[in-house]
Amino acid sequence: MSEYQVREGAVKFKGNPAALLGPELKVGERAPDFQVVDNGLQPVTLATDAGKVRLVAVVPSLDTPVCDAMTRQFNQDAAALPDSVVVYTISVDLPFAQKRWCGNAGIEKVKTLSDYQERSFGLNYGLLLKELKLLARAVIVIDQQDKVSYVELVPEVTHEPDYTAALEAVKKLL
Repeated sequence: MSEYQVREGAVKFKGNPAALLGPELKVGERAPDFQVVDNGLQPVTLATDAGKVRLVAVVPSLDTPVCDAMTRQFNQDAAALPDSVVVYTISVDLPFAQKRWCGNAGIEKVKTLSDYQERSFGLNYGLLLKELKLLARAVIVIDQQDKVSYVELVPEVTHEPDYTAALEAVKKLL
């Protein structure tokens, strides 16, 4: 992983500066490809939901209070979105743990995806915390042509994102 760009102090984790691996994602760029796995260990890539708007919530671990709250909020918001929008939550939690968490939390609208195998999402999107090998907290909206239309890298990983701004970004694409 040393061949990736290191962005020192790009975010804070519990008040301490933390480095991210990978390039800074910018609005207007083509979304980088990635390969993660769903709860059934099946591969999911950028092309999996091609032609749809993708709201991607990125979290360190579903087993933490802020990640739990964030995923529950986006699950609730997703219920009001049309089928032309897919909502992902990506973490490095194992798919088995994600599936169990979704069942316990009643998550039905958000697809949880795991970047545990190659960390390709984290590295390609510049969201892998160098020291912890967890993903930083972020929200990304990818349009129907695979362009990045919204990015929020939450400056303090332990804080929640701006849900309203993310949903507005999605609605602008509909």
